[in-house]
Amino acid sequence: MTILVGLFSRTPKDLQTKDNIQKFKELKKLVKEKKYTAALKSGTEYLEKTPNHHDVLFIVGGIHYMKNKYKTAISYFDRSLEIGSHDIDVLLLKAYSHQKLGENKRVIQCCDKIQEIDPKNKAVSELLEQLNS
Repeated sequence: MTILVGLFSRTPKDLQTKDNIQKFKELKKLVKEKKYTAALKSGTEYLEKTPNHHDVLFIVGGIHYMKNKYKTAISYFDRSLEIGSHDIDVLLLKAYSHQKLGENKRVIQCCDKIQEIDPKNKAVSELLEQLNS
């Protein structure tokens, strides 16, 4: 399909944008209603079409975390951090996932990165305190 662009170099509208916005709203609604299995399916389908959506990667990773699938969750968090490397929420959930797997060096790496961004982060202080006990 060829799309012709007008005189003033207007870019053609993304035909999927409206559909993607609707699907993202549906995903957030499923999470809010705690329908995690349906949300996971919806989020995975969304990522097949739009693989670099930071928020969807975080949501899908978070659902895997809640289902105790920490390695899978970490893979989504890593992809999310490739897009937004300074997202404290993603870094924190990734640190918790590593903690559940007993990977303390990786927990500390995540905590160090969070402290660079937010030196007074309470969750990081508590997590590091747990590691030292």
